[in-house]
Amino acid sequence: MPETAARSAESADPAAAGAATAAPDSPASDVSSPAASTRPAEGPNSPPTHRVVQAIELLSRHADERLSLARIVRATGMSRATAHAVLTQLTADGWTIRDADGNYALGRGLITVARRTEAAFPLRRLAMDPMHTLATDHHVPVFLAEREQTSIVITEVIGSPSVPWIRSGRHLPLAPPVCREFIAWAPESERDAWLGIADPAHRDRLRAVLDAVRERGYAVERLADDSGPMMEALAALRHSPVTDPLRHRLSAMIADLITIDYLPDELTDHNAVVSVSAPIFAPDGTVIASIVACPDTNLRAEQLENLAAATIAAAERVAHTR
Repeated sequence: MPETAARSAESADPAAAGAATAAPDSPASDVSSPAASTRPAEGPNSPPTHRVVQAIELLSRHADERLSLARIVRATGMSRATAHAVLTQLTADGWTIRDADGNYALGRGLITVARRTEAAFPLRRLAMDPMHTLATDHHVPVFLAEREQTSIVITEVIGSPSVPWIRSGRHLPLAPPVCREFIAWAPESERDAWLGIADPAHRDRLRAVLDAVRERGYAVERLADDSGPMMEALAALRHSPVTDPLRHRLSAMIADLITIDYLPDELTDHNAVVSVSAPIFAPDGTVIASIVACPDTNLRAEQLENLAAATIAAAERVAHTR
């Protein structure tokens, strides 16, 4: 699955836009903002429920730590009294624990919930062996992305991708130019709707790319030539403590550095490949997920095709075990 978002997707998840060489997470990135959320930014329908979700998601992103109430307050934007009330109830229900120093972590009560969720959504379990084989054989990080209505959710990550927002639970909008492997095999009406919200300047390119993805069986995320140093600088700025409007502008600048995929006649001996994505099909031919290999390096055409073939094989193996 592509790892960068165009302007049309920025308002939904600016953090997703082209963070191919972004700086690692820092405490500042915990702060509740469009760049830190694991879901597209929109007003919560139930603020009290949203606060519970915020607390659980924050603790899950720091599962090996104990977080103080003050840090949770800063990261979620809740008042101290509200955060204390939420965490007190979660602790009483076993979903969180509180140590002698007053710090919080996930509780064992969530284990039962997680196991029941695994039973309801078995794709992650089925994909683990093929993903591990792909990651080991080609020495690359790999992640699984599953479709969830109008967005894509990352449900498993193996290895350490260079992009810090690639983590389990991260949602990406199903909007141009991302998620091309989900759209290339879609009905014509869905393809046209997806193209219709793209930047008009990109539509011809996207239409040609969708045809190429369907023909060869995979999508490629790439960087424009010589854009790496600028990408790194912009991504580091975006993850610093800046205002949301500036964060959006930085994400838009990063998106401008992205070149959408490769067409067959564009491959050379020096291809800047961020990721290679192959679809997982349901029995009815619908793309329900994708396996994404993240080499984030320059590959010769032959190397890219070999990695793509292995990624496709991993995706087909998952589909055949469903």
